[in-house]
Amino acid sequence: MGDRTERQRRRRAACLIPALVRSGGAAKPALSLTSTPLATSAPVPAQHQPDVSLGEAATAIGVSVDTLRRWDRAGKLRTSRDGQNRRRVPAAETERLAGRPERHRTGARGSARNRFPGVVRSVEVDGVMALVEIEAGPFLLTAAITRDSVAELGLAPGVHASALVKATSVMVERSES
Repeated sequence: MGDRTERQRRRRAACLIPALVRSGGAAKPALSLTSTPLATSAPVPAQHQPDVSLGEAATAIGVSVDTLRRWDRAGKLRTSRDGQNRRRVPAAETERLAGRPERHRTGARGSARNRFPGVVRSVEVDGVMALVEIEAGPFLLTAAITRDSVAELGLAPGVHASALVKATSVMVERSES
């Protein structure tokens, strides 16, 4: 994202470079502009951000350029045209269309989404493996885990733990409560 912002800043700065006009054999600037970057850490509000190209908007929104053209023709997207008759998309439109709902968060460190908190009912250790039975609500789950995991988690009957199901394996973790 930082590279993209830097590219956009350079592209905008390039537009501010004065055009040179030949006059009497000497090159003179047609106009002189000075530009200093804003020294602000606050994000620039959408209404003050410049328009972006159709390609940049498509990338930000996650759709194709053709989709944006269809949306423009159907009135679902507000665009403007620049001096070369190219479509420009206001930053506010890009933000509106790129808005995605917040994804569900488990609040846990692992990636497993199916968690069944419960209470350990039994632990049977045999060799290097152990069977841990957890009562999770109306369900009784059995997990085959290593003896080391049982010791590391401190699993014993009556201990609060959660069964984590990911694909075809069941993992066990100790509950904080």
